[in-house]
Amino acid sequence: MVTLTDARSIAETVTDPELPMVTLADLGVLREVSVVGGKVIVSITPTYTGCPAMDTMRDDLVRALTEAGYVEVEVRTVLHPPWSTDWITAAGRRKLAEAGIAPPGSAPERGGGPVPLNLAPPVRRVRCPRCESPETELLSEFSATACKSLRRCVVCREPFEHVKEI
Repeated sequence: MVTLTDARSIAETVTDPELPMVTLADLGVLREVSVVGGKVIVSITPTYTGCPAMDTMRDDLVRALTEAGYVEVEVRTVLHPPWSTDWITAAGRRKLAEAGIAPPGSAPERGGGPVPLNLAPPVRRVRCPRCESPETELLSEFSATACKSLRRCVVCREPFEHVKEI
């Protein structure tokens, strides 16, 4: 028998393919799980347009649910409202920091109109996930994935990644 609670619990265990220390639920990417006529429907929101991990997320959700015995599984992509780093849970932020990745701060304020274009990189105050020093420097705006930057702590000298605020 297909139950919503069980399907949701299974979907919540699927990890992000690029940040395997956190689940899609931790990241706020997992939006909704519903059961309609015996079919499990999972809704996810990409962290940004063109995220290359979306196909893997979809495949991992379908695999996890079909291995648990659900016959019909559909994964839908929901683009509105757009994902924000503010959707990362406290547990997700803790897991990122424990893995040596600085979690994002608060996302920038958004109005309802057009997004202003700023060609200068945003100034970010990022604490070192190892020693908590606020004295860090940007080494590269991009790291292993486009959603992370590469930084170094000025105090402990350790490099680390930072999930950028969106």
